[in-house]
Amino acid sequence: MKKDKYKVAKYMRLSRDDGDDRESESIENQRDIIDNYINEFEGLEIIGEYVDDGFTGTNFNRPGFQKMINDIEEGKINCIITKDLSRFGRDHIDTGYYLERYFPAKTIRYIAIRR
Repeated sequence: MKKDKYKVAKYMRLSRDDGDDRESESIENQRDIIDNYINEFEGLEIIGEYVDDGFTGTNFNRPGFQKMINDIEEGKINCIITKDLSRFGRDHIDTGYYLERYFPAKTIRYIAIRR
């Protein structure tokens, strides 16, 4: 039986509002955590890296996020990996829309590595 290969988008976000967490949440730190996760599993092919450095998580008007959505629409990716859910978004209603409606409709797998 052939295993599906996921076409992965690595998504990283850091807000100026993150303040004291800046060191632990740094883009480099997020990238290392995601890369280490990907290296542990077969079937994960990195297609792109999408970074929003200095953008709030309270809305989704972020250039890296919008490019990632565009690549979903074009069928380039079918899996998104973030360090944790807070890097994806902090607005519960909009985050819920993507996780519960948009991603399932587009057959996108979402992985948040840590809580």
